[in-house]
Amino acid sequence: MDVIKSQQISSRPIEKVIVHPLVLLSIVDHYNRVARDTRKRVVGVLLGTSFKGTVDVTNSYAVPFEEEDRDPSIWFLDHNYHESMFSMFRRINAKEHVVGWYSTGPKLRENDLNIHGLFNE
Repeated sequence: MDVIKSQQISSRPIEKVIVHPLVLLSIVDHYNRVARDTRKRVVGVLLGTSFKGTVDVTNSYAVPFEEEDRDPSIWFLDHNYHESMFSMFRRINAKEHVVGWYSTGPKLRENDLNIHGLFNE
């Protein structure tokens, strides 16, 4: 019975997303350090909490990411780095969990579904 209740809570539709300013600054800093003046994009993880249809994005971190310009199906995301960083963040704030991910750029790309799948595991 408890399992059903937790599944119902987690499948509740998202009605509101709150992004803290530090998260936005962190994403801009990540882009400026890694990809400014290039056509590259950066990818990172969004951390926070979700409760009663509200997602509160309170933190983020960059994840090393590369993709082939000529063939967008070839890409690399350092999953070991992600697991290590997430473990460290959990020690600091056990309430935070992965609520999403970000990438910079003007549009969605074909491999975004694959990247999303990695963070959905």
